[in-house]
Amino acid sequence: MILKISMLKYTFMIGLGVLSLNTFAQVDTTKTPESNTQQSTTIEEVEVIRDYRPILADAVKIRRSPNLSDTRTFQPSLNYNIMDKRLNLPSGMGQLNIQEVQSTRPDIMTNNYAKLGIGNFNTILGEVYVNTGTADIYQAGFYAKHLGQKGDLEGQKFSEQKIGVFGKRFMDAFTLKGEVGYNRYGTAFYGYIPELYAAALTPENQTFNDFYLSGELLKNYDPNADDVSYSLKADAYLFSDAFNAKENSFAISGYFNKTIQAFNLGANVSADLTTVKGTDYSTPNNIVRLNPYIRFQGENYKLTLGANFVAESNDTSRTNLFPSADFELDIVPQFATIFGGVNGDVTKTSLRTLAQDNPYLNENININNMVDRLNIFAGVKGNLGATFGYKANFFYRKIEDMPLFVNNIDDPTRFDVIYDPGTEDATTISGFEGEINVRVSQTVNIGGKLNISDYKLSTEDEPWFMPTVRISSDARINISEKLFLTGEVFFNGETSARYLDPLIDFGGEPPFSVRKIPAFVNLNAGAEYRITNQFGIFVQANNLVNDAYEKYLYYPHLGFNIIGGLNYSF
Repeated sequence: MILKISMLKYTFMIGLGVLSLNTFAQVDTTKTPESNTQQSTTIEEVEVIRDYRPILADAVKIRRSPNLSDTRTFQPSLNYNIMDKRLNLPSGMGQLNIQEVQSTRPDIMTNNYAKLGIGNFNTILGEVYVNTGTADIYQAGFYAKHLGQKGDLEGQKFSEQKIGVFGKRFMDAFTLKGEVGYNRYGTAFYGYIPELYAAALTPENQTFNDFYLSGELLKNYDPNADDVSYSLKADAYLFSDAFNAKENSFAISGYFNKTIQAFNLGANVSADLTTVKGTDYSTPNNIVRLNPYIRFQGENYKLTLGANFVAESNDTSRTNLFPSADFELDIVPQFATIFGGVNGDVTKTSLRTLAQDNPYLNENININNMVDRLNIFAGVKGNLGATFGYKANFFYRKIEDMPLFVNNIDDPTRFDVIYDPGTEDATTISGFEGEINVRVSQTVNIGGKLNISDYKLSTEDEPWFMPTVRISSDARINISEKLFLTGEVFFNGETSARYLDPLIDFGGEPPFSVRKIPAFVNLNAGAEYRITNQFGIFVQANNLVNDAYEKYLYYPHLGFNIIGGLNYSF
C-alpha cells in the first residue's frame, strides 16, 4: 500500500516537471537595457476555410479616335470578315478563341446597287455600281452615273456623266491597283446681266471631256520585315473643252522609306509632264520634284527634316529649293498632339483644275504655276474621349503667281485668269483651319469644318471670288435599320468681283470697280427608307432656303430643288 502511494507521488512529480518545462519554452527571454524582466507572449495560429471566389479585373476599354487628316479622292468598296485567329494577351490568361459573329444585317451588306430618281428643274438621276465583292486575291468593279438639270434662265442647264472601271490585285509582297474612266460635264454661258437683259443673248454651250487612267503598286505591310516600304504610281489624262482647248498630262511618282532603329531615311520623287494647247498657243508645263528626308520617331514624338527640290519647264524654266520640316509631339497621349512645320512647294495650275472650279472659262487661258515660297503652320489635334475628335491649325503663307478669276472685258459672262505676282511686295495668306467630328451616339454622327483666311495682295485690290470665311457641316442619323437621315450646310462668306459697267463705252484704261457678292448659305437634307433588304426609296432636297446665290458674278444657282426615286441593292 505504501509502495503504491510512493509510485503515485513520484509519477505526479514527474508530470508536473514536464509541464513546467513546456511552459518555460514559451517564455520570451528577450531583455531590454531598461529592464531585465521577462515577458511571455502566447502565439496562436487560426486557419479559416471558405469557398474560392475568383474575381476578374475589368477589361481595358478600346478607344477609337477619328483621323481628321485623311482625304481620299476615291472611296473603294470595303468588305469585312471575321478570321479564325488566336489573340495572345499579355495578362497571363493564355489564348482566346475568336468565335464567328453572325451579322445582324446580312442581306443589306450587298456589293452592288442601282439608283433612279427624278425631280423639279427637269432633273433626271441614274446611277449604278457593280463590284465583285469579297475575294482573297482580287477585286474589280464598274460604276456609271448621269445627272441632268435645266433651270428657268436661257441656257441654264447642267449635265454630268461618269463611267469607270477599277480593279485591285493582292499579291504576297505588294498590291496592284488601277482605274480607267471618263468624265463629261456640260453647261452653257448663261450669265445673267441685268443691264443687258433686253438683249436676249443666246448662250453658247460649253462641254468638258476628261479621259483618265491611273495605276499604283504598293508594298504590303509585313510585321516580320517592316524596315522597307515603297510605292509607285502613274496617272495620265486627256482633257478638252468645246473650243479646241486641250491638256494632256502624264505623271509618275513614288516614295521609298527605310527604317533604321529610331529613325527613317526616305525620299518622295515625281515627274509631271503636261502640254497645254489653246486656239492660238501651245506650251509645255513640266514639273519634276525630289523630296529627300530623315525622320526621327519615338513613342510620343515624330520629327521630319528634309528639303524639296522642284524644277519647272514651261515658257521659262526655273529651279526652286524649299525647306521641308515638321514635327508632332503628344502632350497628352491619345488626347492632344501639337504639330507644326515649315515647307514650300510649286502647285501646278492646269486647265483641268481651273475648269472644275469655274466651268465658264474664256479661251486661251494663260497658265502659270503657283509657288509657295514659305508655308508655316502649327496647331493641335486629338480627341476628347472616344466620340469627339478635333484639329486646329494656324498658317502663314507667302505666295507667287496666285491665280484669280476675273470677268472678261469684252464678254463679262466669261472668265479670264490673272495672277498676283507677289515678287516685290509678297502676297501673303494667313488664317485658321478647324475641324471636328462628333459621334453623339451609335446612330448620330456630326462633322464640321471652319476656314478663315486673310489676304494681302501685291498688285490686285481684292482676292477676287475668294471668301475670307467658309463653314461646312454634315450629319447622318440612323433612325432605325430601315430609315436614315442626312443633312449638309455650307456657308460661303462675302466675296468681291472686279466689275466693269457694261453700258459704259470706255477708251484707254478700263474704269474697274469692286462689286460685292453677298454671302450665302446652302442647306441640303436627305432621307432613305428601306422597304425590303433590296428595295428602298430616297429623297434629296437641295438649297432649302431657296436662294439663287452667286458664286461667280452673273451666274445664279438653281433655287430649291428636290429629287426622289428608288434604289435597288443586289
